[in-house]
Amino acid sequence: MMAKKPPKPAPRRIFQERLKITALPLYFEGFLLVKRSEHQEYKHYWTELRGTTLFFYNDKKSTIYVDKLEIIDLTCLTEQNSTDNNCAKFTLVLPKEEVQLKTENTESGEEWRGFILTVTELSVPEDVSLLPGQVIRLHEVLEREKKRRIETEQLPSTSPEKEGEPSEDYVDVLNPMPACFYTVSRKEATEMLEKNPSLGNMILRPGSDSRNFSITIRQERDMPRIKHYKVSNVGKNYTIELEKPVTLPNLFSVIDYFMKETRGNLRPFIYSTDGNFETEGLPVTTLK
Repeated sequence: MMAKKPPKPAPRRIFQERLKITALPLYFEGFLLVKRSEHQEYKHYWTELRGTTLFFYNDKKSTIYVDKLEIIDLTCLTEQNSTDNNCAKFTLVLPKEEVQLKTENTESGEEWRGFILTVTELSVPEDVSLLPGQVIRLHEVLEREKKRRIETEQLPSTSPEKEGEPSEDYVDVLNPMPACFYTVSRKEATEMLEKNPSLGNMILRPGSDSRNFSITIRQERDMPRIKHYKVSNVGKNYTIELEKPVTLPNLFSVIDYFMKETRGNLRPFIYSTDGNFETEGLPVTTLK
């Protein structure tokens, strides 16, 4: 029986939109059946391995992931016997949970195993059963991941002496910003969401002062409603000012929190690649 053809990569437009949201390099992608600790059954996802994170999408064309799994602290990967000879099953053992994965065929299962172990152990597994070209790809990914880790560790951090000093027009241009960040006012953010609902419904923008941020969202229920949430920069963390404040390590996690809490109903507002954006005089500038 001939092996199934490998899944085709997502179109370039979709790839670019996902890259804007995740800000991580894509190493491998394909369909996976996933069963996490809170689920009773497997769920079918189009899955991307970016950095050391698995991003799960409902289908190949979705630009917004519905769940993600950080695997950098992987304890071990254990293979399981499958009653179906055409698929592979294995378990990712993590400090806080065990996640079961099942692939559509044994070949893709071996690829997933190879890529996951390469980025988590920072070495290409010797027992991987792949073609020479696939093994070369693993070595390429290994070098990219090593370089990414070094660059991440070398990012400048604020020294304790300077941490308390105010800075005018504060924007941390040394670190990447979420794709839905725009240097606009509260009024301008509201107009952007109202005039371009197809591009998303959540904008990250500078706060009223020079250090903090705000989230502006547009919810479609009985009638469209605009809401604003303050995001305070506290040391190296960011706190969403809710009834029960939520503190997160970075702004990407802030955006991710809103998406997960609304089960994907809130989507980052991102320029479409075909330039379909109604500015009508709005002085909108994006952070490069």
